[in-house]
Amino acid sequence: MSDRPKIAVVIPCYRVRDKIVEVVKSVLAVADFVVAVDDCCPEKSGEFLRQARAEPKLTIVFHEQNQGVGGAMITGFKTALELGADIMVKMDGDGQMEAKHLPRLIAPLVSRQADFSKGNRFYDLRALRAMPFVRRFGNFGLTLLSKAASGFWHLSDPTNGYFALRANALRMLNFHLLAPRYFFEISLLIQLNVIRAIAIDVPIPAKYADENSSLSPMRALVTFPSKLAAGLVHRIWWRYFIYDINIVTVFLITGAFLFFGGGAFGVWRWSHNWMYGHEQSAGTVALAMLPMILGFQMLLQAVVLDMMDKPDAPISDLMETGE
Repeated sequence: MSDRPKIAVVIPCYRVRDKIVEVVKSVLAVADFVVAVDDCCPEKSGEFLRQARAEPKLTIVFHEQNQGVGGAMITGFKTALELGADIMVKMDGDGQMEAKHLPRLIAPLVSRQADFSKGNRFYDLRALRAMPFVRRFGNFGLTLLSKAASGFWHLSDPTNGYFALRANALRMLNFHLLAPRYFFEISLLIQLNVIRAIAIDVPIPAKYADENSSLSPMRALVTFPSKLAAGLVHRIWWRYFIYDINIVTVFLITGAFLFFGGGAFGVWRWSHNWMYGHEQSAGTVALAMLPMILGFQMLLQAVVLDMMDKPDAPISDLMETGE
């Protein structure tokens, strides 16, 4: 990366015809490239932007079929990499994300403190009170689940789509594992944790006007848990069984064996005695409970160690060595 990294702002466009021109105009002074992805928008936002704003920095890409915000971002990422960008910024086309905060967002990446930075609306209590209650409640519920799934226990506001990512970290990701639609941001965090990228929250308030959110946090709280569980299993498998094997691996295997083994034994003995009308002995109860308690403690210790496991340097810097 040169002394002055090249910045690309990627904007997924879907039903943002009324806002997209102003959004693009607001970032032209900061960005070296602006990539707008018309995700088969029924309002033809991309064509409207092409006719309204002719800029050498602006690249407009069209999808013949709607692929969701994740699909649009993957296309935008690939285009930005081809243009030679060093830092990619995601900014929605609905005007919620203000360009005046962009220098603050990319500052940790420019100074090489992190591979990934994300806006966090929860730092500003005034902005938090301005957030609609349904969004606030849904985001709080998703935050805890997303921390466990992604492994970034220090990050909050997981559905915030205002983020920046260094190109070298982006190149290490498996694009086919990124969710194509609304789970995209969280799936990106999971993949970043797998490669041991350094991620950081940046206090950035969001503004809420007359725009309609395509994602309902309450709906996400109902539909996301299964995806979060799958993401957690994927992350644990790759982090602690493929890329590395350490004490967390030992605690996970031993803790799971003791906890579920003790539970299975207890269920078997309870069902057997229930069928024949026998009382459980104290020894039988102990044989079931003690392994479960020890297993739970080991699993809990694995969680603590997972929270403490942080890389020493941005993976993007390590990838530049020898280039």
